[in-house]
Order: sequence, then C-alpha cells, then structure tokens
Amino acid sequence: MNRKKLVLLSLLMLVVAAGAALSVQANEPAIKDVILATTTSTQDSGLLDVLIPIFEKDTGYKVKTIAVGTGQALALGERGEADVLLVHAPDSEKPLVESGVCINRQLVMHNDFIIVGPAKDPAKIKGMRSAAEAFRKIAETKSLFVSRGDNSGTHKMELNIWKSLSITPASAWYQETGSGMGQTLNVASYKHGYTLTDRATYLALKKNLDLDILVEGDRILLNIYHVMQVNPAKFPKVNGPGGAAFVSFMVSKSTQEIIGKFGLDQFGQPLFFPDAGKKVEDL
Repeated sequence: MNRKKLVLLSLLMLVVAAGAALSVQANEPAIKDVILATTTSTQDSGLLDVLIPIFEKDTGYKVKTIAVGTGQALALGERGEADVLLVHAPDSEKPLVESGVCINRQLVMHNDFIIVGPAKDPAKIKGMRSAAEAFRKIAETKSLFVSRGDNSGTHKMELNIWKSLSITPASAWYQETGSGMGQTLNVASYKHGYTLTDRATYLALKKNLDLDILVEGDRILLNIYHVMQVNPAKFPKVNGPGGAAFVSFMVSKSTQEIIGKFGLDQFGQPLFFPDAGKKVEDL
C-alpha cells in the first residue's frame, strides 16, 4: 500500500472514531447527577442496592441517594434540593402534587407495617388483628414502645394510630430515637421494647434482632410507595430529564419484575409487591 493510501486510510479511521465518540456523547445525559431523596426503609432493605446500578448502567445517569425519613425527603423536594422522590406517606405527598412542587407521581409498590416486640410480649398483643387495639394494650400496660420520632412515613403511621385512640404517648414507657428504621429496630431489640416497622427492613435485619412479629394483617398497616419528580418548572436547577428517567425506570416492566422477586431467595418471600399501573384502592 502506497503512502497516499495509508494517509487516506488513517484519515478515514479518524473520522470513524470521531463519529463514534460523538454518537456516545449524544446518547449521554447533559447533566449526569440525579439526586434521589428516599426513605431509610428502601435503603435498609437493600432494594436500592440492586436497582440503582441497573438504572445507572441503562441510562448513563449517576444517582446520589439521600436516605432520610419521608418527611425530610418531602421537605427536600419542597425546597428543590432533590430531583426525584421515592416515599411512602400518601397523605403528605398529595399537597406537594396539588401545589405543583411535584409532578409525574406514580404508584410503584407496597408492603406492610408490622408491630414487633420481645418474645415475652408483656402487653400480650401477639395475634391481635387490630393494630389500634394492640397500641392501646401497650399504653395501658405501660410497656416500652420505641418510636422513630423522625417525621418519617413510619412515624406518621404510628402517630395516626395513637391519634385514633385519643392517646398522646409521652410517659417514660414511650421513647423516641429520632433515627431511621434500622437503628430504631436495634434500640427496640436491645431494650426489649415494641415498635412499628415496615416488613422489608425487619426481614432484612431480622437475624440480628431479638424481636418477633406480633401483630400483622390490619388493613390500616398497608405501606404504599410512590415515585415523583420535583418540578423543574418551579426549580430551574432540578434535573428534569434525570428525574423523569428515574420515574420511568421504577414503573417499567423489567424493574417491576425485579421488585416482585426481591427477597425471595434470601427470605422465602418478597419484601415488596409491584404495583405500577394499579390503583391504590385496588391494593
């Protein structure tokens, strides 16, 4: 091959390489970082450890996860300090949607809350079908109850149950951790107290806890998760395309299948039930 052909071939290879590079760049998101504000329960359960790497590989985005109580996650959204929210306090989520702070709210999955406590069960609540009546017995017997006390979705559920009983727990038998679900379970276990927890976090940490499931199955203990974007029209710094991509990912068929199988191998039961496309009233 003469010198002229070698030069032409080299130029052609450079053009092909440049075109490939431009194609890759064109497919990459302009802003890669996506800030996800979510709950400690999704983090502690291990679900996000499975889902986020898949999302990042499929889309090119990089997720920065802030795992806090739902109240704090919603507050981050309200200030435009997150791009997308994955939370489980429907009554507290709706005002953000109604005000336009959040958009594209989608049902993702559910599990349930359970009341756990020591095997000795001093309040004798084991097997009760009513969560409210179990709470009443705990209060009447002044048995130790450990609350998250952090304005999370779990804490909101707990407070709603006390409110339904017209009980304001504030005595020595009622203690707040101000911490996430995992830490609160550890405290309840160490102090031989009762607590309200989502089932997923309890099962994920069960082997290290001296706590049994005592009350479950009450309809009011349904634990429903939604994903929603923070509105980029209200907060120019919000990564709108990134938030939209994460919402689409969470409700996609492949992700829903992963959610439905998560926990089966390790616990013999799924930790969450996929709900994309369903209505809350049908759960």
